[in-house]
Amino acid sequence: MDAHQDGPVSPAPAEAPPVVRIENVSKRFGLVTAVDAVNLEIGRGEFFCLLGGSGSGKTTLLRMIAGLEIPDAGKIVIDGEDMTGAPAYARPVNMMFQSYALFPHLSVERNVAFGLQEEGRPKTEIEKRVREALEMLDMGGFGARKPHQLSGGQRQRVAFARALVKHPKILLLDEPLAALDKKLRERAQFELVRLRERVGITFVMVTHDQEEAMSMASRIALMQDGKIVQVGSPRELYDAPVSRHVADFFGASNLFAGKIKECVRGEAAVESEEAGMVLRGRCSETLSDRTPVTVMVRPEQVHLSRDLPSAENVLRGKIASAAFLGSCHACQVTLDSGKTVLVRLSPAEFGKAGSPAAGETVHLFWPSAAARVLKQ
Repeated sequence: MDAHQDGPVSPAPAEAPPVVRIENVSKRFGLVTAVDAVNLEIGRGEFFCLLGGSGSGKTTLLRMIAGLEIPDAGKIVIDGEDMTGAPAYARPVNMMFQSYALFPHLSVERNVAFGLQEEGRPKTEIEKRVREALEMLDMGGFGARKPHQLSGGQRQRVAFARALVKHPKILLLDEPLAALDKKLRERAQFELVRLRERVGITFVMVTHDQEEAMSMASRIALMQDGKIVQVGSPRELYDAPVSRHVADFFGASNLFAGKIKECVRGEAAVESEEAGMVLRGRCSETLSDRTPVTVMVRPEQVHLSRDLPSAENVLRGKIASAAFLGSCHACQVTLDSGKTVLVRLSPAEFGKAGSPAAGETVHLFWPSAAARVLKQ
């Protein structure tokens, strides 16, 4: 995975008050708890992402920030004001839906002006703000067109202009790129990041796509079963997951089940039948002997050698497959224990290892610092 980078916007300084504060918020639909006692702070100017699979609670949480759903318990504070029970129109937020929801019979200009007209703004003010919003999004020459005369990317920009023209403090984005094809979606990711930098407001986005979140967000909250399981920068969630679920969610990983043999000063020794040996890795807390754990190591952290290396965490296996993917060689190695390990090597590393082919015996190894020991 290439996108595990820190986002384009740094989190707000610790002393700055958050623009959104969610306190012990819960929401139920019948017998189903969609959001379960969530606590979260979002800094001013962040590109924040709520990430998770279907049914994780991310969209319900976004709709509660928007005022489209009211919590059953807890408090939502926006820009210092308690907005828990306030209607959507009274909140300093605007929401963009994945369908864009443009009026097909109205021109681009009238689509963008619609919300301001509903508020009864003066005509001169509406014209000025609509013109500024369209020009900011490079859509100044498209005001007279109808939505069906625009490309998918242009319709998306019109939807953004309509959301931004009301000068919200927070822009809420519900799967904003889901309707675009892959190539256009990748381009739109960079446009969204640049747009946030240009307008300087807080973006809160919902997505189920971890690569999309990691390439765009300054911070991510991963949700599962209505709870937030980890919050951090893309780099933190990729390099230092707190659980097997988080590790598995963010990119490919090699996971070895085992039990703690020893755990001192941030490093653990783990007996693993899947590895066929004792593995060593970093642990964020002291764990007692025989505690069930998982050792995680990312494919790009694993080294490969034909000869037996003098190193930590050395495993032996046979190359099951080796594929050239352009930027790297991806090798699947079947260990003596029967477990398959994924290795990603740069072309230079692959050549240094002797360019092994399927069926050849090799040794895999990685330093303890590259492995994370996770509680089950």
